[in-house]
Amino acid sequence: MAKLAPEQIRAARSENMKARARDFAMVQGITEADLVAAYVGQTATAIVADPDRLLPWVGKLGDVMALTRNAHCVHERRGTYLDYRTGAFAAMVLGPEIDLRVFGKHWVHAYAVEEPGENGPRRSLQVFDAAGDAVHKVWLNAESDHGPWADLLANMRLPEQSDRLTLTEPKPADPAKGEPDQAAGLRQAWDAMTDTHQFIGMTRDQGVNRLGAYRIAGAPYAERLDPKSVTLTLERAAEGQIPVMIFVGNMGCIQIHGGPIEKVMPMGPWINVMDPRFNLHLRTDRLAEVYRVWKPTRTGDVFSVEGFAADGELILQIFGYRKDTPAEPWNALVAELPALEEVQA
Repeated sequence: MAKLAPEQIRAARSENMKARARDFAMVQGITEADLVAAYVGQTATAIVADPDRLLPWVGKLGDVMALTRNAHCVHERRGTYLDYRTGAFAAMVLGPEIDLRVFGKHWVHAYAVEEPGENGPRRSLQVFDAAGDAVHKVWLNAESDHGPWADLLANMRLPEQSDRLTLTEPKPADPAKGEPDQAAGLRQAWDAMTDTHQFIGMTRDQGVNRLGAYRIAGAPYAERLDPKSVTLTLERAAEGQIPVMIFVGNMGCIQIHGGPIEKVMPMGPWINVMDPRFNLHLRTDRLAEVYRVWKPTRTGDVFSVEGFAADGELILQIFGYRKDTPAEPWNALVAELPALEEVQA
């Protein structure tokens, strides 16, 4: 099926303005980036996608809402973009509320969007990868500083403003990589870790990936849990006032909530955190594999709950919040989660 032309996208959208952008795009057989680009010259302006140039400007906008998602989970966090740090492999935003890991090679198309709203213009910055999938979005609100918006557009506007996009095919998620006969070497390398950040390098050295490592290593390194354990983790953390770190990401950005959560609400297949400055929306029916993961560090054992989709994509990770916080309540919570074998028995 041929992709819709910009004028066709706009005509179809005018007849269905209430549908969420992602849902509308899927029904039309286009990407979210196609939808936004169709309005270039009207409500959208094509801007530089380089995070080293864009994110310092976002810091000038004050209190905003940061949104990072994958196909199964949406992470929304209010705050200010502070302490931006560039890097050869990844950049970081390290503010007390907005905490990001940014992989700039996947920031390919970006737009400043200004749409009419009931209480004035609704402004956002939207970044997409080469395939047109959303990488990261920033939404301004009534508390944001809208003063720098015009300067941001003037400085970041691309010379060429086109309502058409050339996109690549999306890259599928990596399936589990590794073989059972690698278990002994993997466990030995796992035992030698002294920091959680060594994990990816360790798996690379062992010739496996994250999901492959979890399947091969087995307990006590990684133990398969009942998929309901993710909901239980959120509910029990809220009930016990146990602060957590919740990581949700895609190829271009990982967004992290650090601190307590309060209001956990199920709604159909979704489990939601609906706090004033943090929202999470997770499709629990997409959790194909969930693991309780242990990692040794020089400051003590670290436990996490991690969920994967059927194609092997990492959906989210939940850790205990470690800054000036005792580890015992979180460790006890994770230890009590039901293993998959117990449920099946």
